[in-house]
Amino acid sequence: MRHWMNFLTASIAVITLVTTAHADNWPSFRGADRTAVAPDTDLLKEWPEGGPKLLWEASGAGRGYASVAIVDGKIYTLGDGLSTADGDKDEYLTCFDDKTGEQVWKTKTGEAWNDGKEDWQGSRSTPTVEGEHVYVITPHGKLVACKTDGTLLWTKDLKADFQGTKADSWGYSESVLIDGENLICTPGSHMNTMVALNKVTGETIWTCSRENDRGAGHASIVISEVGGTRVYVQTTGQGAMGVRATDGKLLWTYDIEKTTAVIPSPIVRDDLVFITAGYKRGGALLKQIPKEDGEVDIEEVYSLNTQLANKHGGVVLVGDFIYGDSDSSGIPFCADLLTGEIQWKERGEGGGSVCVAVADGHLYLRYQNGMMVLAEADSADYTVTGKFQIPGSGSIPSWSHPVIVDGKLYLREGDKIFCYSLKG
Repeated sequence: MRHWMNFLTASIAVITLVTTAHADNWPSFRGADRTAVAPDTDLLKEWPEGGPKLLWEASGAGRGYASVAIVDGKIYTLGDGLSTADGDKDEYLTCFDDKTGEQVWKTKTGEAWNDGKEDWQGSRSTPTVEGEHVYVITPHGKLVACKTDGTLLWTKDLKADFQGTKADSWGYSESVLIDGENLICTPGSHMNTMVALNKVTGETIWTCSRENDRGAGHASIVISEVGGTRVYVQTTGQGAMGVRATDGKLLWTYDIEKTTAVIPSPIVRDDLVFITAGYKRGGALLKQIPKEDGEVDIEEVYSLNTQLANKHGGVVLVGDFIYGDSDSSGIPFCADLLTGEIQWKERGEGGGSVCVAVADGHLYLRYQNGMMVLAEADSADYTVTGKFQIPGSGSIPSWSHPVIVDGKLYLREGDKIFCYSLKG
């Protein structure tokens, strides 16, 4: 019973905070509200041997680790060296038909990302779709705005235009936030740590500077409402920060010691902010305190707990419990959000780091070695109810986050996109 009450609580919170979330849309990284919790119901509680039914597979997504955005029957992603690009190794924003998997269009966004080890190369930013527009940031820091038919509208260079920097050497991977008429993103650095642009023209609305900021991480901005003040919550290589939406004023910061990379997006519930970083850094819970004149302060509920570290698979909140991978060990955990106390930690069925999403009371766990697992989102125990190996996985890390939309599971595996039915 507690399991279902926890799921119901989380579902009500999602509906309350994000009225634009629909079962047939997943418009940005981790969905409309960036929680990675899908509103779908009546899904399979167990998978048959070999996994759920494969509806179709598509080619032409290219090399990379970007997930997919899905809006109004169209699928968008970013990749380089597409199999459909006649040997062109450059990077493309691509669009596919949701019913058939057929590629509808592709628009070149720039050069491929070839820095670092081969396993780290390729695109990694999930597009953000809003209305008739789609936006994406390339690893090189180029912000691209297109129409949803692939027509290029405008571009910005986060490095050249805003003196942006990364806190690590792995390129940009943020998915931009669209809030009303504004587009908000994180160039990084102490000069223009966060910026708001007009979503139609790209003109600068405001910039926010954070002193001594080490540079952008890999997280995507989430929205919080605190005492009537709208706050953009983000983590950079310096740690967490809260920025006032109306004018870009830096309201609060929570610095952490320098680490290899800060990747997972924050989790927000009411006035609470949960942040986590990998490489044994840990997870912490913060509380935002409203003050006069639209100011917001921050206090620490509990400090960084290494048991709650998560490298890059992300964590999800279901009721009062956090679920995610233990750093990048392939050992999923469940912890009490309010105390940080571990409820369970279990060796998983796959290997390497785990990306996680939630739907209909179940965890969708994608392991780095390509094993896809269905497990109950239950704080009392870790119970697996299905698994299968993603086709073509194993040669490179299987890092693209899973997406659940309208009773279907979407998995990007390099150049391929797979669509599975989650209905009976």
